[in-house]
Amino acid sequence: AIASAALLTGEGETVRAFATEDTRTHAEVLAPGIRALLDGAGVQPAQLDALVVGVGPGPFTGLRSGIATARTLAFAWHKPLHGVMSLDAIAAEAGPAARAAGQAEFVAATDARRREVYWARYGTDGQASAGLPGLLDGPHVGPASEVPALPAYGRGAGLYPDQLAAAAGFEDVQPTAEALGRTAAARLAQGLPLLDTTPLYLRESDAKVPGPRKRAL
Repeated sequence: AIASAALLTGEGETVRAFATEDTRTHAEVLAPGIRALLDGAGVQPAQLDALVVGVGPGPFTGLRSGIATARTLAFAWHKPLHGVMSLDAIAAEAGPAARAAGQAEFVAATDARRREVYWARYGTDGQASAGLPGLLDGPHVGPASEVPALPAYGRGAGLYPDQLAAAAGFEDVQPTAEALGRTAAARLAQGLPLLDTTPLYLRESDAKVPGPRKRAL
């Protein structure tokens, strides 16, 4: 998972963006990175129309950090906040290539660790005419062997080339802030709904509440 932020126009064009591959510093880098992003573009928070945040599926720590930061900024800046599923963002980026290849259906997949992937199945009909693939099934989490035998887009597909038919050029694609923003802009332009900021964890946390201490004799 990466920590990223981007400033986009209402048409989905990127003004500025940053990303870090360090998965241990999401909380530390996001707020300062966003501040530097706005300062570099000469934009004040009051000039923003809305905020968008990825809601997963993804790991607990990364999702919590991103969503908490977005909720805090939206509250402080009095701005509307929208959620976008990460797999939808990958599918939106993959849509043109899938249609050009004549693929009626495909899957978007990201790394879920534990030798599993987060995935969802999409169709290139319906909303595709407006530029967005339609969600047919998912999201799910599980072994790559359980993913339908369809062309696969995203880093999850690149990690398991023996089990998933990774689309060339999309083996390392991850849901960046730019992709999330472009997806949100496209959906809003077409009058399609966006999500709230409820995180899509899909599985239980590794952290467990300790049980009662045993009595010592």
